[in-house]
Amino acid sequence: MQADQQKNTYKPDPRFKIAHHEAKIGIALAIFNFIWWFGFAYGLGNRPPEEYTYTFGLPNWFFYSCVIGFILMSALVIVITKYFLKEIPLDAEPTETQPKEDSPKL
Repeated sequence: MQADQQKNTYKPDPRFKIAHHEAKIGIALAIFNFIWWFGFAYGLGNRPPEEYTYTFGLPNWFFYSCVIGFILMSALVIVITKYFLKEIPLDAEPTETQPKEDSPKL
């Protein structure tokens, strides 16, 4: 009987939905980063070194896959963190925002 009562009182934590959504965003960023890196590294670097073209003294495959890829991913992570991810409390019990007992009430 007690197990039945526990099943009926279970309420999923709403933070899990947010966490799963943000995890999917993180996975999508990682996949995009790999595709970007792989595409430029093996796409432009798949020929003899004598045929390479250079940007700022670096082979194009390295410049676009590593240098520009790092700058692009850093900017994407900053933008996504600032505008798409939510700050959620990590307390044991999710509660509504309540004023502290010590704070003066106006």
